[in-house]
Amino acid sequence: MKVTRLGGADIRARAEGLAALLADTVAGGASVGFLAPMDTADALAWWHERAAAVASGQAAVWAAADGDRVLGTVSLAFPDKPNSRHRAEVVKLMVHRDARGRGLGRTLLTTAEEAAAAAGITLLHLDTETGSPAEHLYRSAGWTRVGVIPDYAADPAGALRGTTIYYKHLGAG
Repeated sequence: MKVTRLGGADIRARAEGLAALLADTVAGGASVGFLAPMDTADALAWWHERAAAVASGQAAVWAAADGDRVLGTVSLAFPDKPNSRHRAEVVKLMVHRDARGRGLGRTLLTTAEEAAAAAGITLLHLDTETGSPAEHLYRSAGWTRVGVIPDYAADPAGALRGTTIYYKHLGAG
C-alpha cells in the first residue's frame, strides 16, 4: 500500500474513490462531521472543497491506496493567522473498514506528523469522539489528552457525543 500526498488536481481525479472512503467511514459509525446515510453527491462535493483548500495552501492531504482503491486518508489544516503559523490541525484521519487493524491509521498519522515537522510545524492538535478506537491510536502515538467537551457533535446516527482534544509537540517552539 502506498501513501501519497495529493495535490488539488489529484483529489479531483480521485474524488470518487475518496468519496467512497468517506461514505464507508460514516457508515461505519465514525464521527467525522457527517450524518448517515452519506449521500454520494455530498461526499463528492466535500472532497472538491478539499481540492480547493489544498490548491490554496490551506490544507494538505495524503491518501493510502491499494491500486486504484483509496483505503485511507489524513489531512492537515493550516491556520491563516500570523500568530499561529507554527501549528496545524490533524483532520479527517479515515481508514476504510476493510483495511482496519493493520496499522494503516498509525502510518497515516506518522506521515502527517513527519510532513508537518519537515514544514516547520512544531505543534499539532486534533479532536476525536470520546471513547472511540481512535483515542487509543493517539495516546499510543504520544499525543497528550487535554480534556473532553461534552455533547460536542452528533455521531453519524445523530446522537450527541463528547469530543476529546489532543495535542503533540513536534519540536521546540
